Amino acid sequence: MLPNSWLPKPLGPGFVLPAPALVIASMASTQLGSTLAKSLFGQVGPLGMVLLRVGLSAVVLVAWCRPRWRGHRPADYRLLVGFGFSLAVMNALFYCAIARIPIGVAVALEFSGPLMVALLHSRRWLDGLWVALAAAGIVLLSPLNTPTLDSLGVALALLAGVAWGSYIVLSARMGQSFRGGEGLALSMAVGALLLLPIGVLAEGRALLSPHILLLGLGVSLLASTLPYSLEMTALRRMPVNVFGVLMSLEPAIAAVISFVWLDETLTLAMVGAIGLVMIAAAGVSLSQPAVKDA
Repeated sequence: MLPNSWLPKPLGPGFVLPAPALVIASMASTQLGSTLAKSLFGQVGPLGMVLLRVGLSAVVLVAWCRPRWRGHRPADYRLLVGFGFSLAVMNALFYCAIARIPIGVAVALEFSGPLMVALLHSRRWLDGLWVALAAAGIVLLSPLNTPTLDSLGVALALLAGVAWGSYIVLSARMGQSFRGGEGLALSMAVGALLLLPIGVLAEGRALLSPHILLLGLGVSLLASTLPYSLEMTALRRMPVNVFGVLMSLEPAIAAVISFVWLDETLTLAMVGAIGLVMIAAAGVSLSQPAVKDA
């Protein structure tokens, strides 16, 4: 668990931010980080930027959580490597995708991963209906129906969704093997090590620019560190299924922020397709048991 200094402080006597506000703030922070990262692709490409995001996030998390590097079981270390690998691949694919397609579209396509995980672990026919609805949205976002979208960008976003699905499955196992934020800190370090040669080969000395390092730190704080803190705080105060419903708003939040900051416009068909994915994500979350995070 993260230190108390990371948790949102009351704004006044007896006042604490409502849990839904924390979730929305988390999503806004994540998408601000993605938008800032994309705005820098002209100076540092997506592979260099993902190294900065994951690497600097690892530095911050390790410094704060102070995880134990030794004393874990061999199976836990294997899990750690697998989780770090999925984290690195997920972020790298997503950044390469948003270099080619609008961020709102990429986020909607990436939701295919969590939705498939929900379908595979469900015994309810209704969940199949929600996933079918999401599939319809994804088909509408395919280059066959939306020729203006880059085919490779769409494919990369869908692959990022697959990696996100793996991340979710492994995350549940990580929570059983590591205490608090220790597992995330260690796996973030593993992911950074895996991305290091790729990022250095792609960008070289550009990554050492103080200007780029400072902006990269901003991306890591906005896209990783702050959202994780806010989400963990919110999950202690609200049912997981309600959290999932709120998270379904993320594609819309991404589309609005990227429109305001990067002037990324979407066609009516794209907006409709994103809406289908959002409805599907909310529906799957609503159909889950109303339990609270421990």
